[in-house]
Amino acid sequence: MGNDAGSQVEERPPAAQETIVTEGAAKIVFPCANEVFYNPVQEFNRDLTCAVITEFARIQLGAKGIQIKVPGEEDIRKVAVDLSEQEKEKFEPKEGENLVPGDQPRTAAVGEICEEGLLVLEGLAASGLRSIRFAREVPGLQSVIANDASARAVDLMRHNVQLNDVAHLVQPSQADARMLMYQHQKVSERFDVIDLDPYGSPAPFLDAAVQAVSEGGLLCVTCTDMAVLGGNSGETCYSKYGAMALKSRACHEMALRIVLHSLDLHANCYQRFVVPLLSISADFYVRVFVRVFTGQAHVKASASKQALVFQCVGCGAFHLQRLGKVVTASSGRVKFSAACGPPVTPECEHCGQRHQLGGPIWAEPIHDLDFVRRVLQAVSTNPCRFNTSERIQGVLSVVTEELLDVPLYYTLDQLSSTIHCNTPSLLHLRSALLHAGFRVSLSHACRNAVKTDAPAEALWDIMRCWEKECPVKRERLSETSPAFRILSAEPSSQRPTHKHLTLNTALCSEPPVALTFLLNTSVLPGPARLQANFTVREDANPSSRQRGLKRFQVNPEANWGPRPRARPGAKNTGEAEERRRLRQNKRKELAEDLAQQAARLKMFPCKRFREGTCDRGDQCCYSHDQPTPRASAAPTDGPETSNQSPPGLGPPLGHV
Repeated sequence: MGNDAGSQVEERPPAAQETIVTEGAAKIVFPCANEVFYNPVQEFNRDLTCAVITEFARIQLGAKGIQIKVPGEEDIRKVAVDLSEQEKEKFEPKEGENLVPGDQPRTAAVGEICEEGLLVLEGLAASGLRSIRFAREVPGLQSVIANDASARAVDLMRHNVQLNDVAHLVQPSQADARMLMYQHQKVSERFDVIDLDPYGSPAPFLDAAVQAVSEGGLLCVTCTDMAVLGGNSGETCYSKYGAMALKSRACHEMALRIVLHSLDLHANCYQRFVVPLLSISADFYVRVFVRVFTGQAHVKASASKQALVFQCVGCGAFHLQRLGKVVTASSGRVKFSAACGPPVTPECEHCGQRHQLGGPIWAEPIHDLDFVRRVLQAVSTNPCRFNTSERIQGVLSVVTEELLDVPLYYTLDQLSSTIHCNTPSLLHLRSALLHAGFRVSLSHACRNAVKTDAPAEALWDIMRCWEKECPVKRERLSETSPAFRILSAEPSSQRPTHKHLTLNTALCSEPPVALTFLLNTSVLPGPARLQANFTVREDANPSSRQRGLKRFQVNPEANWGPRPRARPGAKNTGEAEERRRLRQNKRKELAEDLAQQAARLKMFPCKRFREGTCDRGDQCCYSHDQPTPRASAAPTDGPETSNQSPPGLGPPLGHV
């Protein structure tokens, strides 16, 4: 774990095989060959992590009386708010006054060792870029351990640490990340911040991570196996995260909630629990920031924070069923028990299709709004600190607008495609929900998401009203299709009466959000018709959308996305991309004339000719040339025909 680079740093490949990458305040040497993993598209991930850890350090060190100094922010002695003269005297001593060291405000600056600062571990550091950025951009750090199991990566880290003059803060380490974290289970040796950004799933590291993080420490986890978390392989998702993923339009938020469920499940084994600070779905990965605490009483309540998801395979309507129930008696005693269910009938009440069962997922809020606002405020007041500040501001602004107590969401295209009608605009649908007395918000995970506390029957009533303005040809619909069954009912759903609410709320410890809202505001003594009002309201357009913030990522570069896994002795990245480009669409017709197309196809051998089954002869568009003989084959003295073999009978005997 030492900082001494030793002789390994001197035995480096030629400079022509390396390139210099500058990101934030760090500059690293990166090999052109794919021997050490690096993805420039994840700069947003690294910028956001630096911003989150900075605010976490501000909170943690502020409790110890230490104030951090962030580059670009005002000097710590300059107070942004109006203070009285008496308050100013606390910070600005009078001229000539001698203060004892204990009375002087303690500060922590970037690049300096803070004895009471944060101990940070990056378990899978690769080139060390993230750890070096921590050392050069985040104040209040005691030490940063940059660990990787690859000797080539650790060699590169040592070189980059020396290049950036952060050897006093960053300690390269070559070890298995799990063993390293298991060795720091003692309370006095735990890390304040653990960052895990593996290639693929972080599942093998979660058990060690929840034990090695300090009390109230920060755990940052990235998952790039979105195919698994998105429902393409539910059984694989269960084996890794202990939950079944469903194919859903809300798969990105469901992925976040599955990861949070898995983290909490691992922590519960050691009488610990997690508190989410920020959960982000971006590009091709999900990223969660959670704090880990210890407490037996809170661990008992973890079952009530998880829920199963019943999702209709026809119309996509979903219902959540909590696993546990918490009841507080009048005496203040808390009782934990199993919840009652299920919340649905065997067949969907809207379209008659069956339900799929997914989860368990985390059913509590996935963000801490107070913390998110702190990060947003810090980035907004110092936008020059990160290259992706605009996107961070946009994403966090949408996060602050989300309904925290409403898990998952619908999408505009999902609702309209189910009944085969034109898609309403976002403002029209949001206005209709607001006119009906429900809450609605966007989601940072999907551009056209509709996150609302309205029940599914209210949503379909609104869509029926919209379909009347844009009629669907009913004769083209199958009588067993979800669209036919949904449109067959008139938009005249009954608002729940007090009796209905009593039956529903008895199923869980707390009434569902939609029923609670109706109970407080919109309960009518009898049935009432829900006629949608699509008049656009001013509050239907969220603030982030009005301001035109950069909320969703556009394609940052060609061939962007998950990069191939780093491998020892890998070829140059540019050569691999060029080879992959040439192999793409080689069998498809391109925009070229017939002569060019024929010449291009003649470059590929005919498989049927090789098998002896091609009967097209010279008319075949592929090549019928004989394979070139091996160079090592010895020439024969016999007739030339003795070494020839008919097509499809394999090579001549002399070549066997």
